[in-house]
Amino acid sequence: MQTLANWDGGPGPWILFFPLIWAAVVIGMVTLLRRTVWRGRRGPWAADLRPKGDSPLAVLGRRFASGEIDEDEYWRRLSVLDEQFGRGAGA
Repeated sequence: MQTLANWDGGPGPWILFFPLIWAAVVIGMVTLLRRTVWRGRRGPWAADLRPKGDSPLAVLGRRFASGEIDEDEYWRRLSVLDEQFGRGAGA
């Protein structure tokens, strides 16, 4: 019986597959960790607590840009939103 240790031809070209296998294992582990643990403090199991949709200021700006509201209405609503969500909220 010929074994790898007693074979006179050496290990052969299949020995090159071992670094490729280890590279695939390392890449797989890094990918798995990036998708789970390294995502942040929340992890993939935590619920997304961010509000759905856009912020009220973004919606207001989009409505003004599309012409749904005029400039006076825009500034009036912006001042109200600024009091609730902007600099006036902490005071």
